[in-house]
Amino acid sequence: MQYSDLVTYLKKNNATLVAVSKTKPVSQIKKIYARGQRIFGENRVEELVSKKAEMPSDIEWHFIGSLQSNKVKKLIPHASLIHSVDRLSLIEEIQKRSLTADVVTNILLQPKIATEEAKQGLEIHELSQIIENYSKGKYPNLKIKGLMGMATFTSDQDQVAEEFSTLKQAFDRIRDKYKIMGFETLSMGMSGDYEIAIKHGSNMVRIGSLIFGER
Repeated sequence: MQYSDLVTYLKKNNATLVAVSKTKPVSQIKKIYARGQRIFGENRVEELVSKKAEMPSDIEWHFIGSLQSNKVKKLIPHASLIHSVDRLSLIEEIQKRSLTADVVTNILLQPKIATEEAKQGLEIHELSQIIENYSKGKYPNLKIKGLMGMATFTSDQDQVAEEFSTLKQAFDRIRDKYKIMGFETLSMGMSGDYEIAIKHGSNMVRIGSLIFGER
């Protein structure tokens, strides 16, 4: 699918595109920027920071990779949204560093929906407790914007659909119960499964290879 066709499809389905630019040179990112793309996703802190310095200031840089706690301090001033907040200790570190920097950091919580052991994420009971604490003001320097999830890497589309559906149900429960201001983003779906994700409620997709080509 061409970039323009992808943008048209996503716009029709009210989904935001995060162009996953990890490992890609600035020269390639500039070509997509010139076509109107303003949200890019990186999975390494140093790479995000260096690319941000070279690119126009109107870009939103999303961090989409696994985030180590010792990298949080360096990332906070540069990320518009951190997708992959997958453990309580990381939430507490982001809160701590955001408080020190006197900023509010936008995050997405990542529950574990995949069956793969390698996939990380919060258990449902952890997710509920975090949201409960957040709604009571425990993390004043965080803004939880929604949820992010990664499905199992499998050709079984029914399994992928079921996992995305599980995340959408959790998203709806939280939104309906807590009425959190700004809790509106459900980030799920990548190049291989974004259509299934959108069918099951995704409003933000993270796509790299369909835009930049295979790595």
